[in-house]
Amino acid sequence: MERSVSAPSGVLSTTHPGPTLGSFRASPSDPHVALRERLLSNATPLPGPTVRALPGHRTDDADGLHQEITEQLWGRGLAAVQLDEPLPHDRYTELGRFLGTAIPESDPAVQPFVQGGVVLNLRSEHAPTAEVSLQPFARNSLSLHSESSGAAVADQPRYIVLLCVEPGDQSSFARTVLTPMRAVARRLSPGTLQVLSRTRYRDSPKAPAVARHLDGRWVFSYRDFLDQELRWTHSDPDTDPGTVNAALRDLLAAMYAPDEAVGVHWRRGLLVVIDNTYYFHGRTAGATEPPRRQRHLQRLRIR
Repeated sequence: MERSVSAPSGVLSTTHPGPTLGSFRASPSDPHVALRERLLSNATPLPGPTVRALPGHRTDDADGLHQEITEQLWGRGLAAVQLDEPLPHDRYTELGRFLGTAIPESDPAVQPFVQGGVVLNLRSEHAPTAEVSLQPFARNSLSLHSESSGAAVADQPRYIVLLCVEPGDQSSFARTVLTPMRAVARRLSPGTLQVLSRTRYRDSPKAPAVARHLDGRWVFSYRDFLDQELRWTHSDPDTDPGTVNAALRDLLAAMYAPDEAVGVHWRRGLLVVIDNTYYFHGRTAGATEPPRRQRHLQRLRIR
């Protein structure tokens, strides 16, 4: 594509190549659609992550907990610690300060669920819904994504901290799904990764490329938009839009391949810290009927 540039009268007009613009919308026949259905409907058995138990952990022993989480994050970009009881609010927010800076929960739609400005209480009190802002509080599945993929890198959380206050009576259904980005990158060809590294969301100008290098590894900023349209821009003006859409389909199929995905089976007091540059995350569907006891997780997002 080319973009015309106006020139003063009597001066030869030139054109400068602009980016390739296009849009992507998933088709029911795309390979990832069936993979997604199996993974997020609980039809695919998933192993759980390695969990380190800290029995008898004192709520005032911050240093011990912080050291354990740090060691696990360094080793695999994921920490999972089983405590006897959920952390009280002040200890939970203290953990957030240890990891970085908590991102305020400013969306007006979620304010009834916000505590202290930064803690989001995820309670499964809504029936399955297509309303995006309510889906974290509903019983339907959540598609795989990296957190805040449309924001600038500096505004994306590095860590997502989840704490189980109440697993609910249907805890065997809804699980948090984690897919390692390194496994996704291995499934993609060098050419596909190159295309994705030049592609970004068109309607989010500050968003990074879908794929980028960080510390010698591939990191993705991408959300599965289900059947919604994704408008994209690609920096190479000579790229066929079909090539970009094929790369996005390959990415989605790699995200939902179940080989290395894990499923978190929530238990009271389980604390999980996810490095947003190491894992895509999502959620399997919960029970269709209202549970007698709602699942209740708390979430902190940390820069």
